[in-house]
Amino acid sequence: MTSKTPSLVMLISGRGSNMEAFIRAIAAGTLDGRIVAVISNVADAPGLDLARRADLPASVLSHQDYPDRGSFDAALGDAVAAHEPDLVILAGFMRILTPAFVDRFAGRLLNIHPSLLPKYPGLHTHQRAIDAGDAEAGATVHYVTSELDGGPAIMQVRLPIQPNDTADTLAQRLLPLEHQLYPAAAKLHLSGKLTLVDGRLEFDGKSMPPTGLEWRPQ
Repeated sequence: MTSKTPSLVMLISGRGSNMEAFIRAIAAGTLDGRIVAVISNVADAPGLDLARRADLPASVLSHQDYPDRGSFDAALGDAVAAHEPDLVILAGFMRILTPAFVDRFAGRLLNIHPSLLPKYPGLHTHQRAIDAGDAEAGATVHYVTSELDGGPAIMQVRLPIQPNDTADTLAQRLLPLEHQLYPAAAKLHLSGKLTLVDGRLEFDGKSMPPTGLEWRPQ
């Protein structure tokens, strides 16, 4: 009996570069999965064209068509749930999700954040790391909870901050690593070796550090 290929739903708002990383990982065979839907809340998001060129089902669900955040998230949740995904990937989805949506997909909703969480949740992460005099920056893939950028970390990648780095140059150097990290963390989730216990992550039955596993560039 063959096992079912894991299904992924991508939520995007912009160019879809993280989604493209998943498309490439699946094509290369480094991630066993299939993207069953791409949903954007922005009608002219460039990522929609990318999805269509890759022959992926792409649709728009605009938050502007709903009177409030709760009603939009309810509709989005229904659209996602219709595909019965094993994973829901926030791939540059520029919306803060309501607790009702997050709870609906708890334990299978992933996000990537451009900092070494728990450092620097929120915006302007690279500039904040530079201003603090940090030796390293990085990115974290984590489960999404109702706490902004506060869900359990699955995996991190670290990058030295150079003396002449700006927020822009740091972001440019980090982005290719993010595009490898995100599918790798999804693969770890799909392996079935991760377990959420009272808000903490265990890997193969052992407690993981609060920063998740460290991923090194291949």
